[in-house]
Amino acid sequence: MTYAIIETGGKQIRVEPGRFYDIELLAIEPDEKVTIDSVLLVQHDGEVTIGQPLVTGATVEGTVMRHYRGRKVLVYKMKPKKKTRKKRGHRQEITRLMIDSITLNGAVFAFQGETEKETPVLDETPAEEVETAAE
Repeated sequence: MTYAIIETGGKQIRVEPGRFYDIELLAIEPDEKVTIDSVLLVQHDGEVTIGQPLVTGATVEGTVMRHYRGRKVLVYKMKPKKKTRKKRGHRQEITRLMIDSITLNGAVFAFQGETEKETPVLDETPAEEVETAAE
């Protein structure tokens, strides 16, 4: 199981590829990709990489699903025996973010289907050159 701890909106969140999370509002349109570089910890197959404070070379990529407003929170202030009351409501702006992949030093850990698979990093040599070099 691969997961990362990221920091966004002043909060730290544990994220996994293939799941969605509700975070503070991002100024990005829906169905667009976003890359988060503030990664504090990456865990993959028992290997834990901890940053001081951030993990160098680690990024989390995701897709913005939609923007919406959270539940209303009522703030009620009252001073007893003074007939002073204030009732206010607040709805937080929220972005729903689908995590696509976690990248650590070029190795991409992505969620594909029901199981997690590591996509290998391929060199840029064309197949014809590899075959002629082997002969």
